[in-house]
Amino acid sequence: MLGLGAMGSRIARRLLDAGHDVVVWNRTREKAEGFPRVAATPAEAAAETDVTITMLTNADALRAVTQDISPPTLIEMSTVGPDAVRELAGRMTVIDAPVLGSRSEAETGTLHVFVGATAEQYAAWSPLLSALGTTHHVGPLGAGASAKLVANSTLVGSIGILGEALRLADRLGLSRAAAFGVLDATPISARKDADLVGAAAPDLRIAQAARSWLAEADDAGWGDRDYSAVVAWLLDVADEQQDQRDDQNDEEPVADRQSADEREDDQQ
Repeated sequence: MLGLGAMGSRIARRLLDAGHDVVVWNRTREKAEGFPRVAATPAEAAAETDVTITMLTNADALRAVTQDISPPTLIEMSTVGPDAVRELAGRMTVIDAPVLGSRSEAETGTLHVFVGATAEQYAAWSPLLSALGTTHHVGPLGAGASAKLVANSTLVGSIGILGEALRLADRLGLSRAAAFGVLDATPISARKDADLVGAAAPDLRIAQAARSWLAEADDAGWGDRDYSAVVAWLLDVADEQQDQRDDQNDEEPVADRQSADEREDDQQ
């Protein structure tokens, strides 16, 4: 198991609990504490096992971690998109198997695993992956990564829609408790997923608009927080920034505002 972030560490634990012999590696060695077998390098981990699993941050991390490994089979579970998966398959035997679900589903083994593989590969490795949740053979190499993007495309807009619905509730005087009573809990996607969806289909207007909220929160240093924190960003921080802009406008001399208005008229 290469990569022991929030998801990778839980997947490794699930595989251990299922009785598998698991060798782990992580760039930050402290995260590997408590695992019975820890490799010093990705190459060392891959050399000792029948299959190597990657769960990494992005395509750049995937390239860096896999550049010196030669596993018999690599199961790529990160959310990196089909192009990165096909690039990797040019160097080794790859199955793409990204997951739908978050930390709690990884802990309880209730993830949905989208597998891109041949029928023979799926038959060989689905018993291993079934320890993590429900497996879905969605097609050949790259289909798993593609299926994850399709699933995420429905989630990318959810953050903006939910957050703006709650902002509307605030402005209409509806309490948060009442608003949440009206709205069902909605899963929320991360900026990385939104970027991948946007790159795959830049003509999706709703996805691009929702992506802007995620980008603002990420650029402000909120990227390492739970997905639901983005709703707090949209509701609270965005409002605070608007209030600051309103205060600045109130403090601006009337003559300056008139000049700015005239410049805007000239540009139109």
